[in-house]
Amino acid sequence: MSIPGLIIAIALFTIGIMGTILPALPGAPLIWLGMFIYGLMVKFTNLPWTFYLGQGIAVLLIFLLDYLAGVWGVRYYGGSKTAAWGSILGGILGIFVFGPFGLIVGPFIGAVGGELYHRRPLEKAFRVGFGTLLGFLGGTALKITIELIMIIWFFTAIM
Repeated sequence: MSIPGLIIAIALFTIGIMGTILPALPGAPLIWLGMFIYGLMVKFTNLPWTFYLGQGIAVLLIFLLDYLAGVWGVRYYGGSKTAAWGSILGGILGIFVFGPFGLIVGPFIGAVGGELYHRRPLEKAFRVGFGTLLGFLGGTALKITIELIMIIWFFTAIM
């Protein structure tokens, strides 16, 4: 076991979880990087390539969830494809306009704007925007769950 490697890994795990909640940082890749750096420091003892492959698949699953959660919320609440694209674009632009809070507000505004563009009633547009928020929050909860499983797997593998 490498104490410096463990300290670096735990620091990156913490920053990674924070990055999932405050999306200015790439959460899952930082968690994976912490595991990889630890592996380098112990010459990959107890951490075979299958471990890293499984962890990489978990990271890809998190990226997929990130994309699909908001889109699912839009579609579940009857939103159009334009609203789905609006939520994605709103998420990207929202970060620049509102900072980290923009990742919550931006998709809502984008989905509502997409529905209004299709001349949907304001009430329906807001319902679709609310669906985007639910999708985002549900997706965040799932991502944190997967990241915690990744971290537990890591500690189980090195003990």
